[in-house]
Amino acid sequence: MLTITAIKAFNDNYIWVLQQQPQTQVYVVDPGDANVVIDYLEANQLTLAGILLTHHHNDHTGGVAELQAYSQDRLTVFGPDNEKIKGITHPLHAAAQPRLTLDYMSSELQVLAVPGHTAGHIAYVIEDALFCGDTLFSGGCGRLFEGTPAQMLDSLQQLAKLPADTRVYCAHEYTLANLKFALAVNPNNRALQDYNERAIQLRRQEKATIPSTLALERAINPFLRANDIEIIDSIKQHFSDLNHANLDELSSFTLLRQWKDNF
Repeated sequence: MLTITAIKAFNDNYIWVLQQQPQTQVYVVDPGDANVVIDYLEANQLTLAGILLTHHHNDHTGGVAELQAYSQDRLTVFGPDNEKIKGITHPLHAAAQPRLTLDYMSSELQVLAVPGHTAGHIAYVIEDALFCGDTLFSGGCGRLFEGTPAQMLDSLQQLAKLPADTRVYCAHEYTLANLKFALAVNPNNRALQDYNERAIQLRRQEKATIPSTLALERAINPFLRANDIEIIDSIKQHFSDLNHANLDELSSFTLLRQWKDNF
């Protein structure tokens, strides 16, 4: 059985721990902070077998060097082939190597190219779990630091085609802020209203809203629903010079991301 556990880091990061029971060797996804990972390993008598990285930002990669030193450089480190990331032992190109077999894991890992937030961003799928870094958030998506709106929309559409019961393990607890924006652009979405109430209750109890599911995200996430009529009407009202414009999905998505950047 595969278990997935969150380690909290910084203000709102999640570092995900993958463990194939009853193995004691584990993998971690996007360890920006080595100390919290080491504390978790030692508290649970686990051995770090490897690291999976989604992109080069330091809050996702900052712990790699220290974890390699802690493990005496025996770690397998997978990640995008990017010179900005130090310590990768197995650089990945999703098109050339779409599947990985990991030691101590019984299921293959699927590798997806999802540029947008960064140029070389990748995501991983194992069984029914998606580790999407900063591409897809619950109720939102990542800012476009290096990629284009067209790239991000394509990446999100690719993720949205995964099975509906896929669990979405993004890297940040941004859900309440994302849902506030989602409600501003899609206020009559009952599924969104209900999810917002559940998310508020979870956070009041200091519980994570992550993972969500792709079924839920398809229903409530405006960045997966940029061609929704109410969302398009909201965009036209917000950008008043567009009242009579015909917006295709990419144009709608681009304006939606621009609106969220300044929300």
